Amino acid sequence: MPYDVTAFGEEHELPAAHDRFLDRELSWLAFNQRVLETAADPELPLLERAAFLSIFASNLDEFFMVRVAGLKRRISTGLAVPSITGAQPRAVMRSISKNARLLVRRHAELFRDVLRPQLEDEGIYVVGIDDLTRAERARVDEFFFTEIFPVLTPLAVDPAHPFPYISGLSLNLGVLLRHPRTGLEHFARVKVPPVLPRFFDVAQPASAEDSRPISPDNPGRFVAVEHIIAAHLGSLFEGMEVLSSSCFRITRNEDLEVEEDDAENLLKALEKELLRRRFGPAVRLEVTEDMDPRARELLVRELSIDESEIYALPEPLDLRGLGVLASIPREDLHFPRAVPVMNRDLAAEETSDQPDVFKAVRAKEILLHHPYESFSTSVQAFVEQAAADPHVLAIKQTLYRTSGDSPIVDALIEAAQAGKQVLAVVEIKARFDEENNITWARKLERAGVHVVYGIVGLKTHAKLCLVVRHERGRLARYAHVGTGNYHPKTARLYEDLGLLTADPVLTQDVAKLFNQLSGYAPHTDYSRLLVAPGQVRDGLLERIRAAIRRAESGERVRIRIKVNSIVDEQLIDRLYLASRAGVRVQLFVRGICAIRPGITGLSENIEVRSILGRYLEHSRVFVFEHGPELEHAETLIGSSDLMHRNLDRRVEALVRLERPEHIAKVSAMFDMAFADTTAHFALGAGGQWTRHQHDREGTRLDDYQEALVRAHRHRGGLPA
Repeated sequence: MPYDVTAFGEEHELPAAHDRFLDRELSWLAFNQRVLETAADPELPLLERAAFLSIFASNLDEFFMVRVAGLKRRISTGLAVPSITGAQPRAVMRSISKNARLLVRRHAELFRDVLRPQLEDEGIYVVGIDDLTRAERARVDEFFFTEIFPVLTPLAVDPAHPFPYISGLSLNLGVLLRHPRTGLEHFARVKVPPVLPRFFDVAQPASAEDSRPISPDNPGRFVAVEHIIAAHLGSLFEGMEVLSSSCFRITRNEDLEVEEDDAENLLKALEKELLRRRFGPAVRLEVTEDMDPRARELLVRELSIDESEIYALPEPLDLRGLGVLASIPREDLHFPRAVPVMNRDLAAEETSDQPDVFKAVRAKEILLHHPYESFSTSVQAFVEQAAADPHVLAIKQTLYRTSGDSPIVDALIEAAQAGKQVLAVVEIKARFDEENNITWARKLERAGVHVVYGIVGLKTHAKLCLVVRHERGRLARYAHVGTGNYHPKTARLYEDLGLLTADPVLTQDVAKLFNQLSGYAPHTDYSRLLVAPGQVRDGLLERIRAAIRRAESGERVRIRIKVNSIVDEQLIDRLYLASRAGVRVQLFVRGICAIRPGITGLSENIEVRSILGRYLEHSRVFVFEHGPELEHAETLIGSSDLMHRNLDRRVEALVRLERPEHIAKVSAMFDMAFADTTAHFALGAGGQWTRHQHDREGTRLDDYQEALVRAHRHRGGLPA
């Protein structure tokens, strides 16, 4: 339920919602526009730009599957309420459609007109069937009949063959055929099997031993797999005349709705809902610009889709496939190689190639910064050493997202099989990782791990690990509290912070939270943790109120926040009041931001920046500073963004940092991010993001992430 803004009192009257908030959905589209602008940057390495085009496509797919689908469902059921700005849902949908069309057109044209020619200059060609030499066409024919033809299933549409089910995000060929004897026309659908490579390099030698790196002197010539299939339709429909063929793909509603009233059946209910999700209604139809009108009309009719939901684009569709090209091993076309370093506090306890994590953490708390600092020699080593250590009695772990070959999960299984008490809190409702997490949950259970699914009605999003160890005749506890998932692969791509600790106060807090997750402890108090729902919102609001009081008394005050998204109206309004009181507010936001900075009398003291680069900014940090030199600072890191779902419908945890050098490191991160010499996107009051890449003399500004790479490589991290 929305909070009552009048609770602030008349003296704190704020403008109307549409004057003080930005729309959540349009702000997300603005984020993906920043991804697109990054792909357009001619000064970035070429294959990294191709990767950003692939990321844009993947992001937009998820936006339609979840956000647009959810909005459409609420409109159709009459449950839709005005947006955060007060705009009616249908008006928001019209704005989404308009903005999304502009973005997807720019996306397709950026590849076709800019990146594709530049890729060709580097020997990376995306070619059509008609561009092939006779020898290349022979290779394509061989590839089709040996690798593609056996896995194709053409599906006709006629009175005996109903229109087939079209899976979401699958790439398909819509084929119009004519029977030569009767003259009757028919429609058929050919699905491009996802097991096939997205592009086939016709220049690649048959023997891998003879292959050489792709270069202008040794070009790669890539043909899209759908074009190969289209060129061989006569072999699929022998005796029929192929009139036309063109690509299409649909996006379905893939948002989940699971009732959790009966926790014992949560796993089965989720599996049932996952099956239903495959058959969700279509919310977007993408077609190639040259699609035959008759085929298009049939798709619209059979999919029950509106013309406003059709996106006609140049070929090729589904530019997620550019990730294949982006992975070509050309060091000169990628970001300079960055190898994670071992945290210097762990390196002091290094034995052979691994540190003694327990010894290092006993000496002092350790603040980790991934991916600049190695995940494998810190968090992963912590769990693996705990699993192998005969003195460890118990391990407790939250798992929100993890990889298919996770050493973390393997370590938990090893620990359980060795007789240790192991608890895994598996969040099986983690969006688009549900099936993966169900698989891991069952595997863990079979190994003897105690698996729970958290608290009914709440997602468990906190990033926690607790180890209980027998030392010198007593029990000692160690813990890790982080901002990111226990996922070794994304730990190399996502920027996150984590704290390894043996502090009895903090480990007691973590133990209490695990008891709350696995048992019944609804009224738990914590010392160094703020736990959502309840405490994170209240704790942050109280700290903002304290900042306001200090500013009103004439003290110098600053609030610095780094999150993925900020949407919560109550917290935004408190930040507005802080700005009015003279508090300087710096917001480092990767994605959605509903706040309007720079409005006189409301938010002139608020600055919002966003940074995109080789890593995905993922950590959540909250800093409250005061004093003549801002020398007094309270700093928290954790898992929670400033969104309703995080604050009210998830189990989240923020931990207060206590070591001065850790607080200084976090402060240095913000100093770098908000320096005038750092490249960034800046948010304006109207919701427009402006890219700042060069100074007035045209010199390129510093890259924030590259500066952090250098700092960790040469100085062992940011200066304390």
